[in-house]
Amino acid sequence: MRALAAGLVLPVLAFAHEPITTKITWSREVVRVVYPRCAGCHSDNSPVPLMTYEQARPWAKAIKDEVLNRRMPPWGAVKGYGEFKSDPSLTQEQIGLIAQWVEGGAPEGDPKLTPPRPPPGKTKPISGVRIPLPGKLDHAISLVAIEPLAEAADVRVFAVLPDGHVEALIRLYNYKAAWKRSFEYVRPVALPKGTRIEYDPGPIPITVIATRSPGG
Repeated sequence: MRALAAGLVLPVLAFAHEPITTKITWSREVVRVVYPRCAGCHSDNSPVPLMTYEQARPWAKAIKDEVLNRRMPPWGAVKGYGEFKSDPSLTQEQIGLIAQWVEGGAPEGDPKLTPPRPPPGKTKPISGVRIPLPGKLDHAISLVAIEPLAEAADVRVFAVLPDGHVEALIRLYNYKAAWKRSFEYVRPVALPKGTRIEYDPGPIPITVIATRSPGG
């Protein structure tokens, strides 16, 4: 939810008199969505910190609007073009839970139920063969990650197999270079020798990171 503050005016603290009509609370349910999905961008030092109830409560209605419109958490990879690790996208159930919490007055609940804060995230470098795009595979490899290196409003990366078959690898929409994000597949995508990796539109500097397939 890095861009939550963009275009928003700090809410007026007028929620003290809002009636509470929900049993869903920050301490018991909502924080367990926010910590794993939002803490990476909304730490205490961010423009819009969401690590405590006091920090998050003034933004409750803005959070609801952002998640209902699936603008937050930002990810950039379009669904249906690969399954990736570290995808922070919310499930429909999680979106509904946040909406119900806000509509019900956004209560805190019992602070004793709040889980420990998550440790700071660490990005592990992905080792492998880097293939500048467009590029051709000289041996059988398994694609494991794609690292966008520049601003890309809408870009599609795909593999053209030796038999002419085209396999979509990833589509990025409204990707922001400031995220410095890589996309690692849950399972490597095995591609045969002679496959071409291409993208559209170009030129946008993107690097494919791959590891040699067993026996490749």
